[in-house]
Amino acid sequence: MPHSPDDKKRALTRLRRIKGQAEALERAIEAEAECGVLLQQIAALRGAAGGLMAEVLDIHLRESIGHAIGAAGAAPASDELDAIMKILRTYLK
Repeated sequence: MPHSPDDKKRALTRLRRIKGQAEALERAIEAEAECGVLLQQIAALRGAAGGLMAEVLDIHLRESIGHAIGAAGAAPASDELDAIMKILRTYLK
């Protein structure tokens, strides 16, 4: 769960975007839109959900293991976590 006000605001903003995309997809299906339009909206919805997943995962990693990496004397925790998140964000796209 995002704990800081900024993290919470970003997560809620992403969630509201997902909600809007889901509602638009519902309207398109009800209007019997072309499959191409539906697929594009589904892809956008999937991307938004992946973005929310990456955001919450980033927060979780920084809160739970970021301190441990820094305490172990490894490279700065921020650098290590940035590298991990870069890989994960690529995977989640």
